[in-house]
Amino acid sequence: MALYDKEEIKKTAIEAIKKHNLFFISDIVAYVPCSTSTFYLYFPEGSEESEMFKELLEQNRIRTKSAIRAKLFQSNKAGELLALYRLVCTPDERRVLNQQYIEMNAKDDSITINFVNRSIRKDKKDKEEKNEENSEENNKIDE
Repeated sequence: MALYDKEEIKKTAIEAIKKHNLFFISDIVAYVPCSTSTFYLYFPEGSEESEMFKELLEQNRIRTKSAIRAKLFQSNKAGELLALYRLVCTPDERRVLNQQYIEMNAKDDSITINFVNRSIRKDKKDKEEKNEENSEENNKIDE
C-alpha cells in the first residue's frame, strides 16, 4: 500500500504552481505533502507529469518576465530603461553598452579569451589627445 496518493500530490503541485507563481521543481516540493525523493520517485525526470510541471513552470516564467518588461517599459528611470534595453538589444549593441566585454572562442583544443575594456581605451585616448594639445601649446610658447 502506497504511503502517498500520487494523484493528490499531482493535484496539490498543480495548484501550488498556479497559486504561488512557482518557477522551479524544487519550489513545488515545498508545497506537496511528501519528501523530495518521494516526489521524484512518483514523477521521474522525463515522465509525462514531470514535463507537464515543467511546462506550467515555464508559463509562469514567461508571464513574469513579460510583466517585468512591461513595468520597465513604462518607467522613466534611466537605470530601468537601460535594463530593459539590455534585455532586448542585439549582441553588438550589448558590446557597445558594456564598459567591459569578455569574448571567448574555442577552436580545436585551445581557448582564446579577449578582454575589451572600452573605458580604459577611452581614458588612454583622452590622455593621448591631451598630451598632443599640451605639446602643441608648448611648441607655440617656444616660438
